[in-house]
Amino acid sequence: MARNIHIEPLRAVHIEDQDIELVERKGIGHPDSVADGIAESVSRALCRMYLDEYGKILHHNTDETQIVGGASEPTFGGGQVTQPIYILMVGRATTEVDGEKLPYRQVALDAAKKYVQSIAAHLNVDKQVEFDCRIGSGSVDLRGVFEQKAVLANDTSFGVGFAPYSETEKLVLESERFLTLKLKKKVKALGEDVKVMGFRSGDGIRLTVAAALVDSELKDGREYASVCEEIRDRLADQAAKLTTKPVQIDVNTADDPELGRYYLTVTGLSMEAGDDGSVGRGNRANGLITPNRPMSLEATAGKNPVNHVGKIYNLLSHLIAHDIVKEGNGNVREVHVRILSQIGKPVDEPQIASVQILPAAGVKLGQVQKVADSVTQRWFDQIGTIPQRLLTDKLNVF
Repeated sequence: MARNIHIEPLRAVHIEDQDIELVERKGIGHPDSVADGIAESVSRALCRMYLDEYGKILHHNTDETQIVGGASEPTFGGGQVTQPIYILMVGRATTEVDGEKLPYRQVALDAAKKYVQSIAAHLNVDKQVEFDCRIGSGSVDLRGVFEQKAVLANDTSFGVGFAPYSETEKLVLESERFLTLKLKKKVKALGEDVKVMGFRSGDGIRLTVAAALVDSELKDGREYASVCEEIRDRLADQAAKLTTKPVQIDVNTADDPELGRYYLTVTGLSMEAGDDGSVGRGNRANGLITPNRPMSLEATAGKNPVNHVGKIYNLLSHLIAHDIVKEGNGNVREVHVRILSQIGKPVDEPQIASVQILPAAGVKLGQVQKVADSVTQRWFDQIGTIPQRLLTDKLNVF
């Protein structure tokens, strides 16, 4: 199949050669990430329901989840949540098929509750969270669904991706993962709401870490300071495995012990005390926020994985970019991918798939053009595998 793939030189200063680089990652417990996680979990639960009942993923979009922060009174030794966190699920779903009503609302509520439970060790979801499902309904004639031959784009939208990650990007991504997936198991006072901001100036990197600590796991300010120091030291050891550049790490810089100000929480989550969250305000589909790189403002989490190009193309461009670098065998220094759909046209026939390549020193574009075209074509041939990759957790969306 002939597709509109355009390959050209990337006329830009390589990311590692730029003087200043900024990179951010919001951790799994950040309110925006929690909103993303709920939206995606609800979408995947609906996908499984549709597949189990009808063998096909039906129309839905659950990418409008909102989190309204609660209120709390943290204190060393253990405080309390005084007003529950409010989670509102909004969107559209196929709720009726050939006259048969589906339990979509219960499926969504169960998925949301299960997800929040899975990421928040100190949160009581029954008492400290209020879930509200306002997902709109829609019916479908199944015969029409199965008669449709091609999967058509639901919107005129674009997705972007790039590769490879810079050292700073890798460091920021892996630092958050280290804190919330590994160190948290050993340091019980470390909450899930972690944010890592990376700032590279020349060859020096500075990480600013905001880490919510759990009040019931700490006796006093001295123990709090000890945990912050341990986070900093352990993160420095981890950073040394990822870069030879000097790395400065600051933890919870807003603290002021003399005023009794600490990043202390009851649940390990800032959304217990007024911090709100929305889908699409956090990490992009590659897990990072990267102002030095091409980005899309499109929210990926919660959109249906079959024909919503705002989701599919962001994931696809990421996969294409990384495979071009991998299969370029050292000949590709940096690649940017931008894919644009047209509403009503097949999702595997984009208006344009733009691939911009910065070849390695001494390499001409022509030497990597065939690889780039082959990789791009192959991924469009495999675009139908995206839903299964998501449902089997082989792809992340934030």
